[in-house]
Amino acid sequence: QVQLVESGGGLVQPGESLRLSCAASGSIETIYNMGWYRQVPGKQRESVATITSGNSTNYADSVKGRFTISRDNAKNTVYLQMNSLKPEDTAVYYCRYSCAVFGIRRLYWGQGTQVTVSS
Repeated sequence: QVQLVESGGGLVQPGESLRLSCAASGSIETIYNMGWYRQVPGKQRESVATITSGNSTNYADSVKGRFTISRDNAKNTVYLQMNSLKPEDTAVYYCRYSCAVFGIRRLYWGQGTQVTVSS
């Protein structure tokens, strides 16, 4: 199996920065796409940023120019650098990996980390 462990969430003031990390462990053969998603109560989970195995990135319009996704394949880790945070960025952030395990490709989710932006 695959375990994803997120870290880096917390409470910050508007304009400040946070860096989220998500590290994978387990019987991973290949990691394809990685991504960060977020969810607030009563709303659907939404994509924030994704990165392919070839390092192509995609961002939600609401975070373009403020957030940067990156990956370290040697550490099976994906990062989300969040700058100029706004109150509307408050949410639970989840990482998601597309991995091959025992020859089967499937999606795996982290447990979520809370990000709160408030003065």
